[in-house]
Amino acid sequence: MNLEKMAEVTRLYREKLLNDPYRPRFHFCVLDGEGVPGDPNGYFYADGRHHLMYLYRRSNGTFHWGHASSADLLFWRHHQDALVEGSKDEGCFSGGAFVDDDGTAYLSYWIFNPAAEDAHQGIGIAKAVFPYENWKQMEYPIIRSDKWGIIETADGKYIGCADPSNIWKKDGMYYMQTGNKAVLDAYGREADSQEIYKGDWTELFSSSNLTDWEYRGRFYDRYEGDGPEDSEDDMCPNFLPLPQSAGGGALSGKYLQLFISHNKGCQYYIGSLENEKFRPQIHGRMSWCDDTFFAPEAALDDKNRQIMFAWLRDDLPEQFQKFGWSGVFGLPRTLWLREEGDLGIAPASELKRLREEEQKYIISPQKNSGGMFELTNPDGCEINLTVKELGKEFGISIMHRENNERVLVIYNRAEGMLRVDTRQSGSLNRPVLEEAPLVLAENEQLELILYIDKSVLEVFANDRQAITRRIYNPKEVLPEFGVFGDGVITELKSFRMMPTMPY
Repeated sequence: MNLEKMAEVTRLYREKLLNDPYRPRFHFCVLDGEGVPGDPNGYFYADGRHHLMYLYRRSNGTFHWGHASSADLLFWRHHQDALVEGSKDEGCFSGGAFVDDDGTAYLSYWIFNPAAEDAHQGIGIAKAVFPYENWKQMEYPIIRSDKWGIIETADGKYIGCADPSNIWKKDGMYYMQTGNKAVLDAYGREADSQEIYKGDWTELFSSSNLTDWEYRGRFYDRYEGDGPEDSEDDMCPNFLPLPQSAGGGALSGKYLQLFISHNKGCQYYIGSLENEKFRPQIHGRMSWCDDTFFAPEAALDDKNRQIMFAWLRDDLPEQFQKFGWSGVFGLPRTLWLREEGDLGIAPASELKRLREEEQKYIISPQKNSGGMFELTNPDGCEINLTVKELGKEFGISIMHRENNERVLVIYNRAEGMLRVDTRQSGSLNRPVLEEAPLVLAENEQLELILYIDKSVLEVFANDRQAITRRIYNPKEVLPEFGVFGDGVITELKSFRMMPTMPY
């Protein structure tokens, strides 16, 4: 193809994506290619920029890590791919990132090589120095697996060797986790399986030089409280200290283990690090009814903010084949340890810079003061709602379409549950009622922030809970929303959101 034709095809592709009814405008999207799996990977902050890698499938079936960077978490510059396939493999699966004291950045990743008898499989590593444009991959695995994602020890035990975590450094030693799904699938799924191979855990490896790694044992033991089921694995692990506030600052002394199970999506542990052992003390979820919110990736910035992204799984079959794109990340959210000891969750403050055309609504200062309201940009907006004197239930109705199709966001105070109900949202969507625990203090107001961006809905509540869904409907969104229920609205406003994706 000559350059003139290439430019024409590129222009046509760009115009197609700009007119796509489902492609978000201010969420990070894989620029081109098939983002399935589309995990965010290798996220780190250095020299004033956020660097974010993303997993995607090439047209020849291999897997690469794309690379984008941003100074503000909003507008992203795309770079050449950070990780590509080698001569003995087919690319890479998920992993993490680490920046050493001298500024060298390292990417840890799972070598994608499904050939069961091939010795070139396990965990790989790559490195680069500022400006982090040219990544050098080691020619051999730093940790070799005997089977696809499994190490068999001399005494007949099995160790997970997949989805390496971010690397961290303590007392001059480097540490890294690996995920357990391959071991769980092979040896822990049956009723008579050994207990040690059931449920979630990770393995811990250490190194003094980032080249030679030694197995140290399991990083944590099964959680004894109300935690994951025996069917749930721990993959895409991410391990970082928790700050004391959304703005970062001093560290809390506690650590956050983000991970997924492939059947239940994103979840986490809060706990303590004692020598080389993680002690989980609280378990929580970021996905409850399915795996829509998936593959978390987090890093600390220069303010000690812990910022995370997640892959929002596509719900449409063959989305790439039908629409020519796939792969969306959730909005960047900050995580911290609240004074109450649980996890704080809020949208990154940078998102406020995208607000345009504020609409404030005049509300009667009476209970049950709901109704219908105008929304000038219903498929690209932010809605803020604050309610006091809550009764049993209060909610907001959004994404209205013909035939009374809509999505409901409901808070039930009596049950302490935040709900997103997509059962009336159209035939293309998963008809689910997703429920997240949210218990408010006696006189605490309900504070909701909603982001609607084409096929993405994100709901944040009271700086400690969030639900994210994918919503598809070819019908035009009506310029309206409604509020209903028992309570006094003290604030209701909306904003048009500025697009950030180039197309």
